[in-house]
Amino acid sequence: MVSFLKAFLVGGLLCVIGQILIDKTKLTSGRILVIYVCLGCILGGFGIYQPLKDFAGAGATVPLTGFGYRLADGVMKEVDSSGVLGIFTGGMKAAAGGVTAAVVFAFLVALVANPKEK
Repeated sequence: MVSFLKAFLVGGLLCVIGQILIDKTKLTSGRILVIYVCLGCILGGFGIYQPLKDFAGAGATVPLTGFGYRLADGVMKEVDSSGVLGIFTGGMKAAAGGVTAAVVFAFLVALVANPKEK
């Protein structure tokens, strides 16, 4: 029960920060998403995101900051094992499951949805 509460609080805080950025700045949603991914990469690179992930679990891994962390973590591990080539391959190896799921589910939704232009 406590782990659910931690995940809810951390994930909810990340969402609240994003909503405040949408409401109080002129940043578009896409730019905020990029900021979150970059922030996850930076915090992961400095070793700050791992303790947050250990504390909050899915509350830290599911949001876009978690995707950025996963990219950075994959690159660091691949550089350790493969050298400089790991810079190019590590991020995609680590995030391949998430990227594949996003593409597959987007395709499935596109098959059933009937989008309309604004």
